[in-house]
Amino acid sequence: MNPYPFLKDNIEYLQRTGNPIFQWLSTRPFNEDKLKTRLFVNHGGLLDWKMDNDQGLLASLPPQGLYGNWIHPDKAESSATFVVGCNLGYGINHVLSNTPDTHKVMLLEPRSEMLLACLGQTDYRPFFECKKFHLLVPDERFLSEVIRNLDLQFIYGQIHLKRDIPSSQLGPEYAQWSTWLKNKLENFSLELSTLRHRQDVMVKNEIDNFAKAMRDGSLKSVAGKAAGVGAVILGAGPSLETMAPLLKEKMGHVLYTCALQTIPSLQTLGIKPHLCAAIDYDKSMLKVFERLDPDFVQDVPLIYSTKIDPMILKRYPGPTLPMWTVGGVGTYVLKERDLVLDAGGNVSVTLSRFLRYCGVSHLLLAGQDYAWINGKSHSGGHHNLTTSQKRHPWHQTTRNMDGEEILTTVQYMTAKRELEADLKQSEFPVFNLYGGGVPIEGTKVVDVDTAYGKGILASAPGAVEGFLRDLAACRRNVPPLRMEPRSPMWTTSMHNLEKHLGKLFRNIKANQQDVHAALSRMEQFVKQDPLYSPYLFNEIIDLAGLTRAKFAYEAKDLGEFKRIAKNVLKKVREIDRKVCLSQDEQAVA
Repeated sequence: MNPYPFLKDNIEYLQRTGNPIFQWLSTRPFNEDKLKTRLFVNHGGLLDWKMDNDQGLLASLPPQGLYGNWIHPDKAESSATFVVGCNLGYGINHVLSNTPDTHKVMLLEPRSEMLLACLGQTDYRPFFECKKFHLLVPDERFLSEVIRNLDLQFIYGQIHLKRDIPSSQLGPEYAQWSTWLKNKLENFSLELSTLRHRQDVMVKNEIDNFAKAMRDGSLKSVAGKAAGVGAVILGAGPSLETMAPLLKEKMGHVLYTCALQTIPSLQTLGIKPHLCAAIDYDKSMLKVFERLDPDFVQDVPLIYSTKIDPMILKRYPGPTLPMWTVGGVGTYVLKERDLVLDAGGNVSVTLSRFLRYCGVSHLLLAGQDYAWINGKSHSGGHHNLTTSQKRHPWHQTTRNMDGEEILTTVQYMTAKRELEADLKQSEFPVFNLYGGGVPIEGTKVVDVDTAYGKGILASAPGAVEGFLRDLAACRRNVPPLRMEPRSPMWTTSMHNLEKHLGKLFRNIKANQQDVHAALSRMEQFVKQDPLYSPYLFNEIIDLAGLTRAKFAYEAKDLGEFKRIAKNVLKKVREIDRKVCLSQDEQAVA
């Protein structure tokens, strides 16, 4: 009797459809003897898997009582479930059988022999075919992309994460991947929440800044120009007050960088950076100017995300250089002619990515604490400084390198994890002047004396000066970008669709499929223009709610469509006025 009756059919389907998991299985060594000898029927009459200790995987954990709480009926049609560990398929099959076909089931199984054993017991082809069941490659980049494509499930449903308890007996990787997924889902949830509520503000800022950014130049030419440069990212954590006086005595010959918000602290501490960066779109950034000495920064270049509040650029006294960032109008229309950077959610991440783009030789972090230290949230002079350690619901506790409990927040930990993930991509060494906060993986802890003595605070002769000259040269005017306004065509299309839908909604019960088809065409139309689509993020999500999270249309949905269409046309006309400018108009805008 074949112990794996469905393995061949499932594998052939995965191969035929080009599923990435097939390639992963093809390159993963697995113990064929285990597949032949580990399957058995246990004392409870269940098919089981013999572990290395000769105990059954399910001997003390019968599946009947394990998976009852894995089903969440609320919003099940538009939700997703991540499962880490498959055993022989008991948990996966329970979720697949008890959720709607539109519910996404995502399996991460790090052991190839266990995945093969599971695929051998059940015919999963119908679930693959209807795109309900997805096998995930145990790779951080692959998983990050999968999570980013679940925006509708985050917004219109729920994301559930389940760690298979029987599988956890096999090794620590199940707990490790569960923790990684939990953190990544938490990060993306925070990012998506920010996008959903703030994208309109960020992109409106960007189109208001568009003409100035065109005049301010381009950072594309500094790619690789920082060869031989050692760089420092100065954060505004409480430990900066301790580190800055030590650095001031041994400044070395490196490129000092920081966030715009950090400069008032640095001025108090007597350190002047070579450049600063700003990415925060919020008006609270204007508080910086209450503490900023204009004379101190009049020759310090500000590299600004084009999504920041235009008033910041009007008030900054020094030279300014635009940085187009992913998610804005430059994402597609400028990617060939300019640097378009994924800025991340934290300016230290932005600087890390920018400095890597420039090709620095090594990097030193200072003041990167991501925690309260000695009752302070930031170094003195920072506009968000607080000395209150009162616990709030958004606070968390973690431990420093000495094992002491310290106070942090979800936002701090999200930023720290994003920085850690980014540092993994660095081909240069990264050092950390650790000051008692949260440890940063991927960095080597040093003190100032060690950094100075071992050349971490040094660069190749003339390298810093040469890079700063190249950076200044970026401010030369770039050729104007001329784009044709398209709002007249969009207005005609929207009005025609509104008339068509109006007719269909007169007999909504009979026209369900035609309404869905019309709304789907509108969704595709609104998404197709790379200039407009970033500003239409919320309208695209709202349309997706009508086309992919709605299962029966009602009369009130016509009003929702009209609201969306009105907002779309308003935004398209605004972009035409502020972005689709002639060369002369850009010069005076």
